[in-house]
Amino acid sequence: MLETQKAFLQQINDNKGIIHKVSKMYMDNVLDQEDLFQEIVMQLWKAYPSFKGSSKFSTWMYRVALNTAIVFFKKENRKIDKTPLQEQLDIADINDSADKEEKLAYLYKAVQELNQIEKALIFLFLENQSHKEIAQNLGISEVNARVKLNRTKEKLQQTIKNNGYEF
Repeated sequence: MLETQKAFLQQINDNKGIIHKVSKMYMDNVLDQEDLFQEIVMQLWKAYPSFKGSSKFSTWMYRVALNTAIVFFKKENRKIDKTPLQEQLDIADINDSADKEEKLAYLYKAVQELNQIEKALIFLFLENQSHKEIAQNLGISEVNARVKLNRTKEKLQQTIKNNGYEF
């Protein structure tokens, strides 16, 4: 049992960025993000015995984290803050370290206006997952993942445009 706990904690530590990103994607309030983070870790621990190693741990973790976030969001019936974006988000220039954190904050605000599935699609896309990997993580076909992702990207761009922050 102790070895199982150690292995689990090591995997969580190695992949905690996934949990932080999912928490930020689904909750805009820091306290809510912390609550969701804890809920995801708890659900990962509960589900850990079912992890058989047939996929990478991070792939399995994406699925559990996203499903937990969707259920948590629905269960808590939280209202999304639809504050307009403060300035234009330039995704192509997001690697500029001086503005990276600020631009990421604007992206997260825009993403808050998406539904749960759209958030998952954008999250996995931003994690550089292929359409095939996105489909596997969400339990949909690859074609469906591609179509939904394209529609979601268009919707996100429209949200940014509607708030006066065109690219």
